[in-house]
Formats: sequence, C-alpha cells, structure tokens
Amino acid sequence: MGLLGLPKRTEFGRVIPKNAFDQHTNTKQKKLFTDHIKRMTWTHKISRETTNLEGSVFPEIQVFHVELKEKLAIPKIVEIIQKSIPYPIILYISFDDQAYLTTSQKHQHPTNEDVAIVDWTFESEWFFTKDCPFSMKLKSSLDEVHKQLCVDLIGEDHFKNKSMSHIIEHQEKITNLAREIKKLESQIPKEKQFNKKVQLNIELEKKRDELIDLSSKK
Repeated sequence: MGLLGLPKRTEFGRVIPKNAFDQHTNTKQKKLFTDHIKRMTWTHKISRETTNLEGSVFPEIQVFHVELKEKLAIPKIVEIIQKSIPYPIILYISFDDQAYLTTSQKHQHPTNEDVAIVDWTFESEWFFTKDCPFSMKLKSSLDEVHKQLCVDLIGEDHFKNKSMSHIIEHQEKITNLAREIKKLESQIPKEKQFNKKVQLNIELEKKRDELIDLSSKK
C-alpha cells in the first residue's frame, strides 16, 4: 500500500506544473504558488477504472501531493485548487517529515462545468509522515469513500451514517460559535463599563455552553 493506504492500481504519478491554475488566478495568487510550493504531483486517481467503485455525484477522486518550501498552511492555494477542479481533490500537503491533509465537499457551478463551488473544507492537524493517521477506505462507493475521509478529518466517527449536508451544517455552527467566542474574549478586556462587561461575560459563558452542547451532539 502507498500514500493514504491506496493500492498500486490507483497510482498516477504525474507532475502538475505550477502554472496549471493560471486561468483561475490573478497575479498576486500566481505568486503564492511560486513562493510557497516546491512541487505538485498528481499521485493517485480513484475511479471506476482503478477501483471498480461507482460515484453517483462525482466520477473520480484525485490525490495531489503538494510539497512546500516551508512549513505553513496554504488555505488560499487550497481554495484555488479546489475551485478549479469540479470533483473531489485530496491534498496531501507536506514539508520535510511532516504533513497535513485537506479536502473539500463541493458542487458544480450552475453555469460553468469547469468550476466548482466549495461547500466546506475539511482539514487535519500536522502529523509526522511516518505516522500518518489517515487511510482511504475503498468500499461501497466513491461518494462514501470521500465522505468517510471527511469524517476522519474532523475526528467524529459518529457522523459516518449522517449525510454530508448534516455534517457541513454541524461544522458551520461550531465554527461560527467559536468565532463569536473568540470575538467576545477579545472584546471583554477592552470594555471600560462594568455593567457592559458583566453582560458580555454572561454572553460569553452562554456561547461556551452552546459550543459544548453542540460538540456533544451527533
């Protein structure tokens, strides 16, 4: 087994030039690829031809290995790549002996079949490449293969029987609450009025409780 536990029959091994996404980028975005990426390789193609699995939504899943010039997250580059290709792309992003994994659930643009609309992006923490905690389980269908990886990335195995729309809605709520909590935590120390500060603290505790409750729900 190779990268992400994928069998040899799925290997593709094609270098992706950095200018492959030029038609989807402006000058500033092109520079991101030049400044941060050492090399990109299309390592695996997961399709009916390579796995005998069908997909009702997408005909294939691709795996790209993105080698970085320095250890950093590259969300803007990830967004460009995901929007440029209208089916699932698994990005294995590495620097030296560490890596992280990211993929997006998306749907086709209603008027441009060559562009995707990203519904949600799933991302792991950094891990040591020799101890990669993720593997792709080639069972059932291509849709389920991708969904299971998304579930693995958020570390919530109880979502494996839920729909992708349910999973995304849940993640959106958690992300929004976390953002509101961070804003309140920043706002409270700056507040001069005692009564206002008390109100903000009450609101903060309420939001924290909501986040705990939401995180415990399946």
